[in-house]
Amino acid sequence: MILYSEKKQEGLLLLCFVSIPFSSLPSVSFSRHAPSSHSSPSPLPFATSSPAMAAAAPLWQPQEEGLREICSLLDAHISPNSDQARIWHQLQHYTQFPDFNNYLVFLLARGEGKSFEVRQAAGLLLKNNLRATFSSMPPTSQQYIKSELLPCIGATNKAIRSTVGTVISVLFQIVRVAGWIELFQALHQCLDSNDLDHMEGAMDAIYKICEDVPEELDVDVPGLSERPINIFMPRLLQFFQSTHASLRKLALGCINQYIVVMPAALYMSMDQYLQGLFNLAKDPSADVRKLVCSAWVQLIEVRPSILEPHLKNVTELMLQANKDSDDEVALEACEFWSAYCDVSMPPEGLREFLPRLIPTLLSNMVYADDDESLTDAEEDESFPDRDQDLKPRFHASRLHGSETGEDDDDDDAVNVWNLRKCSAAGLDVLSNVFGDSILPTLMPLIQQNLARTDDDAWKEREAAVLSIGAIAEGCITGLYPHLPQIVAFLIPLLDDKFPLIRSITCWTLSRYSKFIVQSLEHPNGREQFDKIILGLLRRILDTNKRVQEAACSAFATLEEESAEELVPHLGIILQHLMCAYGKYQRRNLRILYDALGTLADAVGAELNQVKYLDIFMPPLITKWQQLANSDKDLFALLECFTSIAQALGPGFSQFAEPVFQRCISLIQSQQLAKVDPAAAGALYDKEFIVCALDLLSGLAEGLGAGIESLVAQSSLRDLLLQCCMDEAADVRQSALALLGDLSRVCPIHLHPRLQEFLNVAAKQLNPQCVKDAVSVANNACWAIGELAIKIGKEISPVVISVVSCLVPILKSPEGLNKSLVENSAITLGRLSWVCPDIVAPHMDHFMQAWCNALCMIRDDFEKEDAFHGLCAMVAANPTGAVGSLAYICQACASWKEIKSEGLHNEVCQILNGYKQMLGVGGWEQCISTLEPAVVQRLGSTSQRVSGKNYHHRRGRESYWSVQWTFGFVCDPTATPRQHTAKLKRGTEQGPKHKLGPLESLAPLEGLGIASPPSCPSCGSRPMALMTTKAVKRIKKKYQASD
Repeated sequence: MILYSEKKQEGLLLLCFVSIPFSSLPSVSFSRHAPSSHSSPSPLPFATSSPAMAAAAPLWQPQEEGLREICSLLDAHISPNSDQARIWHQLQHYTQFPDFNNYLVFLLARGEGKSFEVRQAAGLLLKNNLRATFSSMPPTSQQYIKSELLPCIGATNKAIRSTVGTVISVLFQIVRVAGWIELFQALHQCLDSNDLDHMEGAMDAIYKICEDVPEELDVDVPGLSERPINIFMPRLLQFFQSTHASLRKLALGCINQYIVVMPAALYMSMDQYLQGLFNLAKDPSADVRKLVCSAWVQLIEVRPSILEPHLKNVTELMLQANKDSDDEVALEACEFWSAYCDVSMPPEGLREFLPRLIPTLLSNMVYADDDESLTDAEEDESFPDRDQDLKPRFHASRLHGSETGEDDDDDDAVNVWNLRKCSAAGLDVLSNVFGDSILPTLMPLIQQNLARTDDDAWKEREAAVLSIGAIAEGCITGLYPHLPQIVAFLIPLLDDKFPLIRSITCWTLSRYSKFIVQSLEHPNGREQFDKIILGLLRRILDTNKRVQEAACSAFATLEEESAEELVPHLGIILQHLMCAYGKYQRRNLRILYDALGTLADAVGAELNQVKYLDIFMPPLITKWQQLANSDKDLFALLECFTSIAQALGPGFSQFAEPVFQRCISLIQSQQLAKVDPAAAGALYDKEFIVCALDLLSGLAEGLGAGIESLVAQSSLRDLLLQCCMDEAADVRQSALALLGDLSRVCPIHLHPRLQEFLNVAAKQLNPQCVKDAVSVANNACWAIGELAIKIGKEISPVVISVVSCLVPILKSPEGLNKSLVENSAITLGRLSWVCPDIVAPHMDHFMQAWCNALCMIRDDFEKEDAFHGLCAMVAANPTGAVGSLAYICQACASWKEIKSEGLHNEVCQILNGYKQMLGVGGWEQCISTLEPAVVQRLGSTSQRVSGKNYHHRRGRESYWSVQWTFGFVCDPTATPRQHTAKLKRGTEQGPKHKLGPLESLAPLEGLGIASPPSCPSCGSRPMALMTTKAVKRIKKKYQASD
């Protein structure tokens, strides 16, 4: 528990240390009068430590003049009109003196006669200093600070006690239990003192330690007979019955910190703890009731088995707490329902409570009279955006192969979690668990609220519309027959007189976007679709900023589902969006950019028409030119241009050069700002680099080879290499995505630094890098694969190191990003395709895990590349893959359809080759281990291969299609030419080996050939295999003819 005033002052102190550059500050002296800007800092007369003092730290005493100087400094610090820059400079000067922290702790602990604010400021400054310098302080100062803090645990002033607790917690994190045994002796004495100040001070310190490093109290410590938590736990549980609410609150807060780590002390006391929670459920203190609810929520999240015997009673208590008069208690209780469903507890345990729970949730979804959102929602578009309206913006770096994430369905302008939102989320979760069975309870309540048409009941109507949106996913089956009527009812609400009803209707309609699009072919479906589009477009031009935001977000969701269905409406959509573009303020302008970018993603090249380009490109270019390189409003515009460039494709070429050059300029200026902000004229912000890199990727994807001339005339290659090595993970992530995109369209411009790019990308795949930044590793993996198919054997220097990193990913995919596992499988295939001779000898280390990963990849050209690699590697080392044949069969059967005829033949030839190699018995034994569906698909594949010719891709040889010759060496004196039997193509096929004259003969038993033909001359069985080419070489050597 940190007091609000303490937080506020701490923030100011952190501002002093972080926000103001040291070099920008003038030198000042410090006194009670305004310092001269030309004076230099006067040294503070700190006490010098004599030998005697060094031997006895508690003898240290401050000098009065130094004390006055520091008090004056802190006085100025807490003044609202102070010059923080000068204070910071003076503080920096004082920290050079070894006794400065002694002065601070003296003021905190013994500053009688000084204001509590000054003493508290001294303590907070001390806390920050200890984090940075305690370990390097002289032992005498360390001991002095420790000894001065302990007597203050029970200070009479609550603010001082709280600050002391904060300092103690920070110091404890540095020295741990063994470094401060006296602390626990002091805390124990305070807890046993029966003095409220001492007990509360000790509990506050313990709570902060438990909050920061709970595990540190559950360790064995030399000098202590018990672990600290074992000593404190019984006392904490006793405080559940204290007559003082502050002690009950602190004790409960301490123990709650241990639910996740669950030390033996708590586990052994669980019955007493649970009984205490039941007893405190009706506590008169709302803070205590809130912590009780928090405990139940944590227990069901991480220790559900503990709650199972008590689940019915706990659920009843939480249902009552969900109706608590204190909103914070009700909010904490409301979290229980989502937690219950998330841990897959038996739903039947909750079903009997639904008739009472659902009305409670619906009631809590109604706006409270004092909800700040009500005031915010009344602001029309003429109100300028405030700084707090502009949420911090974080650009998502490009991730190759990532799935589209879920949209944020937050319907409130201010992103604050509250009871209304939590109740809606709870209803959403319940609908997904119980489905249509909640409708008989819920729908009458919704209908009842919607039927209240008087103005005083608008909040209830709004909550009803919200609840319809909340159950859109979970109850879709039961709602489906009625959805046309529901949508028809919602459309007029887009024009309701109350702005919050208009905004929530936008959101609710967006939740049914998929159904709305699916219903286009139904009677009146297209008419409804058109009405929704026009209704949302009207709301995009609403005068209320809250409605504008909701309408833009809803329209973007509808765009994603509608795709080409929007094409007939493109003109009117663009006109409305550009009209909004001229009237929106900064916050909603960002959302409008997203809607425009989503439109481009949805309709693609359909946007590439002059009549459309003339509507939206001139305003965007004008804004593009107006915004400075340091303006953060550029972020959303860069993202928008990325989608537009990808959609227009070559059609974007007329705008490409200035956009490309601006991106290069942004990257250059930010890299300069990183080392010299003054020269760059701006502070460093990596978001500019990330957005610029992603737009360049969009240009590469859209323009294709058309970007080559721009890359050739720029410094992009060198800038990109720098970005690939950047310390910021999201910069590396976007840089590696661009590396992969450039590899596809203009790899020639990467060649001068190709090995550097390869080494940097390969480095991102080592296990620690994967753990630290999985998305960076994902893009590095993909980029290496793209480079491999373009540069061929030039990638060989890094093949082994890359494969050695990919194999652990494939062998242990649990918990890893799905995209990383898929890209690892694809890249391994591409490396095998271009360098089969390097990879094939190691296949037994990864073939089974690799095949499992290949089974999970959807059919596309990247999967084709991977299977070309599989075929090439098996051809290079067929015996090495025999042990994994069942896995290879499963991977081959994972295709729905191999569209490439060449790959299709190649896969089938592998299977037929193994069938011939193993013989009927061996093949049947392998097939018997497979699922019937897999066998069926394999059989179909084998049949389709007959009569088809293989078409080589990228000039590579199909090793399994080589004509083979059995070489019979029946007579030791005979030459191979005397006994050869040429086989018909496709009758007997086998693996290719590196064959030379004579010594190219390979033992048959090592190849697993089950039934080779007999020698036509002597009837004996053959001893070896040769390719036709090998036989010709042998014939040539012996100057023999057919």
